[in-house]
Amino acid sequence: MEYSKKVMEMFQHPKNMGKIENADGIGKVENNNCGDVMHLYIKVENKAGKEIITDIKFQTLGCAAAIATSSMITELAKGKTIEEAEKITREDVAGELEGLPPIKMHCSNLAADALRAAIKDYRKKQK
Repeated sequence: MEYSKKVMEMFQHPKNMGKIENADGIGKVENNNCGDVMHLYIKVENKAGKEIITDIKFQTLGCAAAIATSSMITELAKGKTIEEAEKITREDVAGELEGLPPIKMHCSNLAADALRAAIKDYRKKQK
């Protein structure tokens, strides 16, 4: 199986790895078929009436593609409004990584799902 240079770069030097204490939203997703588990933490600040993701971190137990997609989703979502971040798709993640092998596309799915789960958790806590 061959990965793009971008996937290998994100896997070997992941961005935003770790945990945010007192995160405003936490998303946890897993894939029962392959065993990948992803936790995504977001910090949100209200700036000029917009809810902006100011910090985002991940902890992932999984393959190279799972770690690379986790890292990429954090890069794509950081600095965006909640509404903009919610629109990030698995295709966006895979595209930014210069493609994923078809057998690994579920990994980018997991990253997008984790982000949406963190946003859902954030919104629940705001009520």
